[in-house]
Amino acid sequence: VNVGCVPKKVMWNAAVHAEFVHDHADYGFETPGVKFNWRTIKEKRDAYVRRLNEIYENNIKKAHIDIIRGYGKFTASPEPTIEVDGKMYTAPHILIATGGRPAVPPDSEIPGASLGITSDGFFDLEELPRRSVIVGAGYIAVEIAGILSTLGSKSSLLIRRDKVL
Repeated sequence: VNVGCVPKKVMWNAAVHAEFVHDHADYGFETPGVKFNWRTIKEKRDAYVRRLNEIYENNIKKAHIDIIRGYGKFTASPEPTIEVDGKMYTAPHILIATGGRPAVPPDSEIPGASLGITSDGFFDLEELPRRSVIVGAGYIAVEIAGILSTLGSKSSLLIRRDKVL
């Protein structure tokens, strides 16, 4: 919800609108001077994600589910027990929402790696970059390259292969 599916779909929809605007003349529409404002979509997208977070949290509270934030691990106890930041929790049903974080290799392994941003950082961008290089060819890389390119960033996609398959 925070840095994946939902905000990516908002950005994808912005790119779809940009593509429609691009094609308007072919359908007889005159759209001179149409401009895209990255900050507007970022503010609206971030507000939408915050609103969704509040809705989800309220629904969890209404269902009488306890949210425990921290780093947790299952214990060797015969009852379902987890330890979170030194405190033990036992319940008939335990869900650990692991989340995930992109890994950035050290500069010693890939010189200049620390100068880039991860896919999570894409959602922190305060303005549309004039140029962008996306490293990788997974679906997230391809989607971000498409979004950036369609919205006006001169984008390149780098893949790790001797030849394109």
